Amino acid sequence: MTLEPIAVTTPSRVPENAKPASWERKHLLGLEDLSREEIESILATAESFGEISTRSRKKVPALLGRVVFNLFFENSTRTRTSFSLAAKRLSADTQDFTASASSLSKGESFIDTAKNIEAMGADVMVVRHPTPGAPHLLAQHVGASIINAGDGAHEHPTQALLDILTIRRAKGRIEGLTVGLVGDISHSRVARSNIWGLTKLGARVILCGPPTLVPRRLEQLGCEIAYRLDDVLPRLDVVNVLRIQFERDQRAVFPSIAEYFRLFGMTQERIRRGKPDLLLLAPGPINRGVELTPEVADGPHSAILDQVTNGLAVRMAVLYLLSGKSDAHGPTLD
Repeated sequence: MTLEPIAVTTPSRVPENAKPASWERKHLLGLEDLSREEIESILATAESFGEISTRSRKKVPALLGRVVFNLFFENSTRTRTSFSLAAKRLSADTQDFTASASSLSKGESFIDTAKNIEAMGADVMVVRHPTPGAPHLLAQHVGASIINAGDGAHEHPTQALLDILTIRRAKGRIEGLTVGLVGDISHSRVARSNIWGLTKLGARVILCGPPTLVPRRLEQLGCEIAYRLDDVLPRLDVVNVLRIQFERDQRAVFPSIAEYFRLFGMTQERIRRGKPDLLLLAPGPINRGVELTPEVADGPHSAILDQVTNGLAVRMAVLYLLSGKSDAHGPTLD
């Protein structure tokens, strides 16, 4: 058996016209507080890290010696795994924390738990919590960098960043596009982060779903509200299909799943009624037969798996920037 030789490469850097010349923030708590320039810096850095996944050697020493803890107080597959893999590809040490197996069950507070983890040498804490604002509270009490991996129905910034990166790679731009967020807007942290990110980059956002799941007050964020998907579908460049979050609210928010699917489900027929180059996104997990059909999820308009790939690059970029590794020349990836 012959071993594949490891190629010697020259440093790969952020393009000259998109270098993150400075990054001053210690935490990533949401997109609401970020400027357009800061969002573009994260995207540009993610583009440079995306190349690593195509290499035979997928690990770089960018965060060698740093310690990243994943503190997840809610279930997660993609986000937790993506952050863990992103940290490992940057050569950081990683540790997963599971609330159900911790001293929280013995009465230890959220803050005390985090302080004990910091005392073990944590440089970065990736936090998912069911309470809105929990990562913000943690950032006030620990010295480590905090990354919000989803706080209740408030924000999920890295999901929005990977959605935006997926759109930009497929469409070549964000400015001037019309993006529809369809489904359970009321309970969706993904929707809120997408609204902040997309509007700051110049996209028009239309929120669509049943009136019980699309509060009219969200117009205050600069969005258009629609309650009939078929009326707005021909205008959309991108459809981001959001999951109905049955676990968030057990009340009847629409008559039946069948009725919801008839009015808002993405089918092949609806794809044909949209623009020829309509792009379909769906942050997982997806409910096939509820928000979209299997044929649409796996069809040529779908970028669902591209979102997963781009999520790894985005999370590598965020870990890199928050760890204070950026410089005027962008990341060196050798």
